[in-house]
Amino acid sequence: MKFISKKEILIDKELSELDLFTLDFIKILKKYTNYVIVSGYVSILLGRSRVSEDVDIIIPKLDFKKFELLADDLKKNNFYCLNNEKNRDIYDYLVKNTAVRFAKKNTVIPNIEIKFEKNKFDKISLNNTIKVKIENYEIVISQLELQIAFKEKVLKSQKDMEDARHIRNVANEHLNFELIDSYKVMLNEFY
Repeated sequence: MKFISKKEILIDKELSELDLFTLDFIKILKKYTNYVIVSGYVSILLGRSRVSEDVDIIIPKLDFKKFELLADDLKKNNFYCLNNEKNRDIYDYLVKNTAVRFAKKNTVIPNIEIKFEKNKFDKISLNNTIKVKIENYEIVISQLELQIAFKEKVLKSQKDMEDARHIRNVANEHLNFELIDSYKVMLNEFY
């Protein structure tokens, strides 16, 4: 792994099935909107060896027409929504701040959990991204400092604490520790 800049990481690794699944999904997603991947898959992408059943993605709020184009394209490419078949119902879930899950047909795992931006931390995630380059692919993830702060201050499970520790270890020389502390203060006021 090589940190090209604060906004770009180059990773030399063999793509896993989860990576390929994620790349397949975001190839379609990025035609319709920007996105950011958050949570456990970030640490997995950065080399942590652990299992994950889902990949968490935040997108800006879309109008229904744009969402319908996205949903139809996903269906055309062998994805389905686990929550509901109808585009309008799926969209209504998202508008009500309920995440929806997409998987490949005839499977449940792995799946993509997608949600509309709903608060200032989602907005920070969407506006402060890092491009991870693997082979000829690019995956957009959230700023590492926010990932660490959220896992340590809000989620706090053993798995999340280990994810945060892994990110701290692999990115130690590239992290802004004051920013992590600042995010923790902000999260403390919010959660």
